Amino acid sequence: MSETDGPVVLVVEDEPDVAETYELWLAGTYDVRLAASGTEALELVDDAVDVVLLDRMMPGMSGDEVLAEIREQGYDVRVAMVTAVDPDFDIVEMGFDDYVTKPPTQESLRGTVEDLLARGNHVDTVQEYRALLAKRTALEAEKGDAELAESDAYADLQSQIEAVEAELDDQEDRLLDDSEFVGAIRDFEDGAGDRPEDSG
Repeated sequence: MSETDGPVVLVVEDEPDVAETYELWLAGTYDVRLAASGTEALELVDDAVDVVLLDRMMPGMSGDEVLAEIREQGYDVRVAMVTAVDPDFDIVEMGFDDYVTKPPTQESLRGTVEDLLARGNHVDTVQEYRALLAKRTALEAEKGDAELAESDAYADLQSQIEAVEAELDDQEDRLLDDSEFVGAIRDFEDGAGDRPEDSG
């Protein structure tokens, strides 16, 4: 465990070499906690943790189960699945904030942590919106147009995105003077050019 005055990142990874590499990349900027299993992750997560980098495939308790338990316990921590598992439609119902395909680079992993920390300062609706977009991006990178078009889960995801977009429009009208909200929208719009166009 590294000790800094920075945000706390919990790395949940059963491969020791991979976990130590992530710790090396993040140490000095963040306080890094390492958990080698899902059970250990639940012992180490608390209100001080800002970001969880969570492997999906672990022996015993899976990353999916750890994520569900973290949400069940009410921790409002940002979670990125860092995994070699190709995304499937089951991710639509999962409560993560980002989906990172292994192996990440040092730059991409640090960028993910920085982005999730920035999202922690945004209003809840923007956080929800970006989480939904992350799921859509992951699915569109993995699935073909025909498979997406036939998926009820993908259609539901699109509906959720449209609903949140409508809510954001309403909030923008009502909260035009809220500097935090306006800043959050601006932050999203700055990154919107990176996301794919709607494909139906």
